[in-house]
Amino acid sequence: MKKLFVIFSLLAVCACSQAQVKQYRPKVVKAYPHDMMAYTQGLFFHEGVLYETTGQYGTSSIRTVDLASGKPIVEKKLNKKYFGEGSAILGKDLYVLTWTNKVAFRYDAATLTFKETLSYPREGWGLTTDGKRLIASDGSATLFFLDRNLKLEKKLPVTLNGRPLRNLNELEYIKGKIWANVYLTDMIAIIDPATGKVEATVDCTGLLPDEEYTSATDVLNGIAVDAAGKIYLTGKNWPKMYQIELVK
Repeated sequence: MKKLFVIFSLLAVCACSQAQVKQYRPKVVKAYPHDMMAYTQGLFFHEGVLYETTGQYGTSSIRTVDLASGKPIVEKKLNKKYFGEGSAILGKDLYVLTWTNKVAFRYDAATLTFKETLSYPREGWGLTTDGKRLIASDGSATLFFLDRNLKLEKKLPVTLNGRPLRNLNELEYIKGKIWANVYLTDMIAIIDPATGKVEATVDCTGLLPDEEYTSATDVLNGIAVDAAGKIYLTGKNWPKMYQIELVK
């Protein structure tokens, strides 16, 4: 498990910033089954296929998923010494980060065939792409723009009303903005990639109903957008994935 620390000041920042950033909530359009054993770390669509990476030592995996059933179509397990994290496809390559192992993996995106191990100098958390570069988080208030060999091109400090927004986790690039789960909260931040400023937040409190919780249910984590622009959210060991729309 990641080190569990809660930034209580985040709540105060959000409370005093409502007039300065747009505030949204998710409206559920449709619910889909999700593998309750999937400790979701990365989630995205590519060419109509839903990809998911999962964490935890001994059970980390990369998989393609049938949206209708939530079941894996093709699944590749990571070695039990690795804790899988965020993932993204750039070109024909699929990249998977690891948490504290200081490595990332490159796979063939079409077949999930392993290609190589790459050195990675920081903790791996979330990963997405703008189509030209990879964009990564490490749990801090900074996003990292990387080339195809994971070499750093630039750092982007992220702020909410001028204050650093830490615990940036799973990422998705949607309509020119970076969406980021804020770890240990029910909040998603929508970030301008040019400035690092949070332009909007999505309060996902109650997205998973109380009756769906079990002892294994963990935090909100998992944002994906399909080719039609439909947005999907889930969480670690959640039994459901939701197609959502934003409402004020």
